[in-house]
Amino acid sequence: MSAMPSLAAPALACDGVRKAFGARMALDGVSLCVRRGEFVALLGPNGAGKTTLFQILSGLFVADAGQVTVMGCDMRREPVRALAQLGIVFQQPAIDLDLPVLANLRFHADLHGLPRRVAAQRSARLLQAFGLAARAQAPVRELSGGSRRKVELARALLHEPAMLLLDEPTVGLDPASRVQLLAEARRLAREAGAGVLWATHLVQEVEQADRVIVLDRGAVRFDGTPAALLGATAATTLEAAFLAMTPPVRAAATAPTEIPA
Repeated sequence: MSAMPSLAAPALACDGVRKAFGARMALDGVSLCVRRGEFVALLGPNGAGKTTLFQILSGLFVADAGQVTVMGCDMRREPVRALAQLGIVFQQPAIDLDLPVLANLRFHADLHGLPRRVAAQRSARLLQAFGLAARAQAPVRELSGGSRRKVELARALLHEPAMLLLDEPTVGLDPASRVQLLAEARRLAREAGAGVLWATHLVQEVEQADRVIVLDRGAVRFDGTPAALLGATAATTLEAAFLAMTPPVRAAATAPTEIPA
């Protein structure tokens, strides 16, 4: 019999996760942990391995080695239980633009087996919280980029997950929408008690994180508070600290084989 999710377990834990594409190592022994109610920023330059890691965390890729658990459920041995605890917003939009906002949420609720009455109550509450109640019947295509992202975040929260994975969710958004979405994610960690892993390459998005994990060239280079990141590098700004942690790679004589980010 499969074990039930443990409330005492971390919302998300990775232990020694490795993933290679041919001869190139995309992730090289990544270990990290996110607790419930904690907002953790995963900071890394483009190509650091953030998206590959998120694809493993969301069950789209299988790690070559290592373990991923969500609320104590092993992603490899209990994928259904593990995935049921996750809410995910991918880097690339993944929503039906021609369906109305509410229909998108209802479809997601059906996939998770939520009773229609429960789904309707939660959808109404989330759309109100995100300022989208008046657009519930509007096709998603008619919304702004920031509002579309809010719909995706509302959808990810509909089944009340223990863990939220947000893979560069502000890409393509205007500054005001970026700030609003970031504030909403922090509020969800604080008030709903969800663990949040927010992947980004924008240093300004990590300033108020509980912890910062710096990922570069497939390995964790730092895991601690923003203040500790400054102290570890003797830098005066987070941007300078990040650059010190992730020095550029000298260009090779021949172009490397391209791998996912």
